Order: sequence, then structure tokens, then C-alpha cells
Amino acid sequence: MTVKRRTSRTFALIGSGLLIIVAAVAYRHYRYDRPIGTGPATPSIPRAPFETPWSERRVVLLGLGDSVTQGLGASPGKSYFDRLVKNRADEFPDLDGVCLTRVFPNLEPMNRSISGTTSMECLDYQLPKLEPQDVDTFGVIVVTTGGNDVIHNYGRTPPREGAMFGAKRDQVDEWVQNYDQRLDTIIGRMREIFPGGCHLFIGNIYDPTDGDGDIQHAGLPAWSDGLRVLEVYNDAIARFAKRHPDVTMIDIRSEFLGHGIHCTQFWHRCYHKASPYYWYWDNLEDPNDQGYDAIRRLFLIEMSRVLPSRLTSPAATP
Repeated sequence: MTVKRRTSRTFALIGSGLLIIVAAVAYRHYRYDRPIGTGPATPSIPRAPFETPWSERRVVLLGLGDSVTQGLGASPGKSYFDRLVKNRADEFPDLDGVCLTRVFPNLEPMNRSISGTTSMECLDYQLPKLEPQDVDTFGVIVVTTGGNDVIHNYGRTPPREGAMFGAKRDQVDEWVQNYDQRLDTIIGRMREIFPGGCHLFIGNIYDPTDGDGDIQHAGLPAWSDGLRVLEVYNDAIARFAKRHPDVTMIDIRSEFLGHGIHCTQFWHRCYHKASPYYWYWDNLEDPNDQGYDAIRRLFLIEMSRVLPSRLTSPAATP
């Protein structure tokens, strides 16, 4: 073999090795790397509704449910509940002054959510501690509950109500019916606590697999019926909002698609070219700061649509 042929072969081997390295790095980036964004999330919020007060009444903003409403994973002051109340000094320009304190001069925040709780524990531990308000007070209730019912105990125990990870779709019908009834109990109790009127905003449950159901790629055991179980729980939340005029569902799930474990995969059907960022915290269950910004925006959009007209009437309930 001549020197020239040996050199050509050496360069070919080096080139092949470099291609393998580049392919491996690209594969890791698009399959596993999940970049965290620092700018504003979506969607945009119209500013006009926040230019004038919605009511001079005393308004209590009550938070109930699990860690999403408590704000686990958020930097100080950047949970969705905190950002509903008031803007931080470093607020994004598009939302400067867009908050509930701006439209409710007599706002009183009251966050009673507890990280890790299921919908059963919301009823058992959170509702009994709430004191009735006077008739001059209007209640704005924000709730996230049910996600822990679905994902706990991460496959470490056999599926059961309140910890159904790994369940088959045909196992969960009774559990979903019970969940449905618990939601009715929550709004019934809110009407008792706020005789001067209230409106409840409930977020549905997001899907960190971006609709693929491959939770094993996030480090949890594979769950073949996971998406189907999540779907029936979200259907229960949608039905709950539909049958109660004083309840509005916040569609967190749809907004979060494309910001889960497949956020960098440009070929994925949910890919967001303008914002290919991961919206979940380290534990997968809770949002990061950009995710909480998105949730704040979704709540404010629906609040600006619903609450100004609700506050024009002193009626307690529809």
C-alpha cells in the first residue's frame, strides 16, 4: 500500500469518525436536550381590558389544589398565582401592568394549595379550613387538581384511585366518576364560602410527552394507556366547566403541547419553531418559570373575558 493510499484511508476514517460524533451530538440534542427559555411565553394578552378597574369590590383570589397552583419549581415571585396578583420589577414589557391588582384595587390573595395533594386531599384538607366571606366579597378561585391522581405513584405501587399510574383504561371509570363528583363538591363549597358571588377557573392536566404517550423517555416506566387515562380526566374537567356557568376551564394541555420532552424535535407535529423550549421543571410534574408564565397568561385571558361582566352583578351565583 502506498503512502498516498494510506493517507487517504486515514482521512476517510477520521471523516467517518467525525460524522459519527456529529450525528451522535445531533441525536442527543434533538432527542434528549431540553433547552430552557428565558423570554416571554405564549399566548399574548390584549392590554385593553386591563386599562381600567373591573370592580371596586373586595375580591379574594383563592388558590386551591396541588403544586402547580402552589408554584413548586418557580423562582421567587414567578409562580402563576403570584404573577396573577402583581407584576415583578423585571416583568416582560408586554405584560407590564397586566395583573389582577391593576383591575381589582381591593384584591386579597389567599393561596391554600398544597404540593403533592390529590383531588381527594383537596376536599379533605383544604376546603374544611376555609372561612365564609361576607356578602360584599367576590371570590375568584383558581384550581389545579387531578394531575397527581393520574401520575402518582409513578408505577411503584399497583394502580388505585388517587395513584393510578400504570392503570388500564377500563380500570378507571369509577375513579373518574368520583373525581367528577369531587369537582361538583368544590364549586358547591365555593358558593357557600362566597355568598356575594364567585367564579372558579380550573386548569386541565398537561402532557409532558407532547401527545406521544412515551413517558418512558422521561425516566418513568412505560404506560401504554397513559394518554387514554389522561384524556378521560381532562374530559371530566371539560364537562365540569360546561355544566356550571360559574366555572371556566383553562386549557393548559393544548398550550403546553410542543414544550415537553420532544420540544427540540423539528419533525414533531407539535414543534414550535419560534419557541422550541421546555416548559417543565426538573421533576417533570411542575412547570418552570416560562411554563408558569404561560399558565398566568392563559388564566388572565379567560379572566378578562369573564370577570368584568360577572362583577357588574352582585348576585351570588347564576
